[in-house]
Amino acid sequence: MNIMGTLDKATSGEVLIQGQNISDLNKNGLASLRNETIGFIFQFHYLLPEFTVFENILIPYRIKNGKTTKEAINRANDLIEIVGLSKVKNNMATDISGGQQQRAAIARALINSPKIILGDEPTGNLDSETTEIVYGLLKEINKEFKSTFIVITHDKRIAEKADRIIEIKDGRINMDIRK
Repeated sequence: MNIMGTLDKATSGEVLIQGQNISDLNKNGLASLRNETIGFIFQFHYLLPEFTVFENILIPYRIKNGKTTKEAINRANDLIEIVGLSKVKNNMATDISGGQQQRAAIARALINSPKIILGDEPTGNLDSETTEIVYGLLKEINKEFKSTFIVITHDKRIAEKADRIIEIKDGRINMDIRK
């Protein structure tokens, strides 16, 4: 996932994102590509505790654009509504539940309208009921925004709900199933 997300460089082969070979980009170019094209949802939400839910969601937009526009504020509010956090949007990130923090991380991953969203065990720290809610939300977002989700999981129940399952074993593709 770190190679797909341009966080690490491949030792061999090529990684193309929107036709761009990422090995041709310098550190700043990679950071821009990441910010504009890829959304990240990690197992641990990585919200900044000194900010509200709303402010955390806007951080990638502010990194990309500097100033927050009315359109960005509207998009953040729309995403907050989609992930069901309207009642807690002004709470500090530490004053909401784990499931709410993960839903805030999902909204943050979507603020810049990325084409690709990488999820590294995005439900790994959640109870089974919240896992189902979050996964349902990812499927809904996938349909509505036409974003590509690549979810890495060890949870077979989650993997079985995906449109395509690629199992990697010992560094090689062991199985590739399209539904």
